[in-house]
Amino acid sequence: MNEDGNEAVREALLAELQRQAETSADAGDRLTVEPGPDKVVIHGPVDLDDLAMVVMGSLAGGP
Repeated sequence: MNEDGNEAVREALLAELQRQAETSADAGDRLTVEPGPDKVVIHGPVDLDDLAMVVMGSLAGGP
């Protein structure tokens, strides 16, 4: 995978984690995401099925 592909996957992962964090604000299990330049700190439950779908979509060139 080229550098553009890596960046697309990184952006998709962070966007999905942020989306899950926003929707978890109303739920009992709070997710927080603290992105950094090379690492991300995640506290709380993550829906792996949704995360996997986003990664697969970014690899396939989807939104």
